Amino acid sequence: MKKVMSALRFVFRNGETWTVRREHIGDLWIKQVTTSFGRIGDDDFQEIHPCESLKIEIARESDSVNSNDINKGGLEAGMFARVSKFQDIEMMDILYRDRLNGEKRHSVEKDRIYFPYKAVDTDGHDNSYQSSQEREDTLFIVIDPERTVEEVYPQLSATHS
Repeated sequence: MKKVMSALRFVFRNGETWTVRREHIGDLWIKQVTTSFGRIGDDDFQEIHPCESLKIEIARESDSVNSNDINKGGLEAGMFARVSKFQDIEMMDILYRDRLNGEKRHSVEKDRIYFPYKAVDTDGHDNSYQSSQEREDTLFIVIDPERTVEEVYPQLSATHS
């Protein structure tokens, strides 16, 4: 049996989520995923997977809310507008389906990836490492301590000059 990525579920600081199906993802790079083990406070011990950075292109077809996601802001303006307005993606679940002899079966298996996070101000909601930009029918997102969306995708700033 082989695991096949079926979707990515972005989790925002306020608990809202956005599921993007595999076919709506263009360029994707998750850099240097590591494994850590620990707990916060009195919670259970758990395995977590922080990464160094993320870059992703998402097609316009994903600019909507999946009925399984609990999301109020995205219902009103769309997810592209929500991501552009708030820099608060905290983590992401990689969702899998199983493939057995060519047959696709859905699975609840997932890997949770935590992104680098540095609060913009004292309220802690926005991440200074996250930048995004819309161009035509694509949303570009970069979460990186050293580079912005314009630096990772130089073609974005070239068209706005």
